Amino acid sequence: MARTQILTADQIERKLQRIARQIAEEFFAAPSLHVVSIAGNGEIMGRRLVGILDSICDMPLHEATVRLNKVNPLSESVTCTVDLSSFKDQHIVLIDDVLNSGKTLIYGVNHLLNSGPKRIATAVMIDRIHRKFPIRADFCGLSLSTNLKENIVIEIHATPSDQDTADLMD
Repeated sequence: MARTQILTADQIERKLQRIARQIAEEFFAAPSLHVVSIAGNGEIMGRRLVGILDSICDMPLHEATVRLNKVNPLSESVTCTVDLSSFKDQHIVLIDDVLNSGKTLIYGVNHLLNSGPKRIATAVMIDRIHRKFPIRADFCGLSLSTNLKENIVIEIHATPSDQDTADLMD
């Protein structure tokens, strides 16, 4: 299986910095922001974004993780690490690493909608543009047109690392 590196560690860090600044600009008037990540690489990306946001803005930040079966979301219940009632009338950014069909993000958004938030935005490192569900990335590091047989693999660590990469695999 051939691997093509599409993002280096420095490029990933610059994209995280840009996404964080866009989020800070978009939510500058919000009294607080809930950064909710999809378990897995989305969770690591969310932690990195919270670290950057914490250094560039003064608003209170709250972290949470949504856990769901990404292959078959209806086979298990979707859970969150905090009580959903804490999202009522709040601003939320839902984070994941790759947006492909949109299934994972839409089930994550659906779970959060049950709490009655004021606003939900989405952020991803890579948007593959293969939608099967009506969802988009409000904040995106890279939009990449791929074929359906290709796979994107992101290796991202909790702290900036020379080993962070995003690869395209055939």
